[in-house]
Amino acid sequence: MKKIDLEAHFVTKEWIDALLKNKGYPRLVEDKAAQTRRMYFTAEAFEPFTDVLLGNLLDVGEKRLKAMDAAGVDMQVLTLTAPGVESLDPELGEPLAKSANNALAEIIRKYPERFSGYAALAPKRPQQAVQELERAVKELGLKGWKTHSNYGDSYIDEKTYWPILAKAEELDVPVYLHPTATIIPQLQAYGFALAGTAFGFGVETAMAMMRLVLSGVFDAFPKLKVILGHLGEGLPFILQRIDFPFTRPHFKKDPGFLPALKKRPSDYLKNNMFVTTSGNYLQPAFICTKEAMGIDRVLLGTDYPYEDSGECMRFIEGVPMSKKDREKIYSLNAKQLGITA
Repeated sequence: MKKIDLEAHFVTKEWIDALLKNKGYPRLVEDKAAQTRRMYFTAEAFEPFTDVLLGNLLDVGEKRLKAMDAAGVDMQVLTLTAPGVESLDPELGEPLAKSANNALAEIIRKYPERFSGYAALAPKRPQQAVQELERAVKELGLKGWKTHSNYGDSYIDEKTYWPILAKAEELDVPVYLHPTATIIPQLQAYGFALAGTAFGFGVETAMAMMRLVLSGVFDAFPKLKVILGHLGEGLPFILQRIDFPFTRPHFKKDPGFLPALKKRPSDYLKNNMFVTTSGNYLQPAFICTKEAMGIDRVLLGTDYPYEDSGECMRFIEGVPMSKKDREKIYSLNAKQLGITA
């Protein structure tokens, strides 16, 4: 059976050079004397950015293909890695997004059986982002938009960004809502240990998805599809709990208390959200996600090269499920998003 990895990352040399020169955030900082390189998402939150990681992100050729073959992955859907370009000034972010999309299209042309991809956009000038998304999908053949949990000073649900969401719905392409280091001050207290992968990534991305729900985005754009990694960033676990204020009689008696939604919050998650397996390899978490969301909403994602693709594949193979369910995760569910190997 074909195996399509819906979360894998790459970078371009232009993106690296721009972040090395950037005086604000995000930025890359090299200390050649100490032989270190760090990605600073904010002043408080940074992570090591080693030569090995950088090399794996830059490589979209034979070495990556060998790693895919070793893990049993047939196709990767590539995205410009976090922190992307969303927090950058549009004068810098827009050309970087466009060049990354052009580079990605060239990679796909070279290896059409092995790679697909999502567009990068600089959303702070929404009309230009709308035009770039349309170009990326219609001219370059990219399959959606990969964006991040915050834009440095704002979130994706804010009305200024709705034209981009409207265009994604019109083009019938998904939005991959990926974490980046949180801008929530209380989650920056211990640096990347709290703001990053282990906790803050998931907390803020789940919040960003709930903001989309409560803002009425999915009432406005009912066919919009959003993908979250890491088994849905914890949302399947609280799928019943998030409906609490919408189902309790004493809340319903005050009509000004709640956002005016057409459905319960859980309905939007079950109808508009997909989740991937990336970087969350706890069997009880997987079982919860599968039962809460339904197997048709679970997609393969390995988070390469930040995670070991082989570990992800071994985990999925080790979870008890039918052959048909495993096929759905590996490739059949991706067809709902227009992605085939």
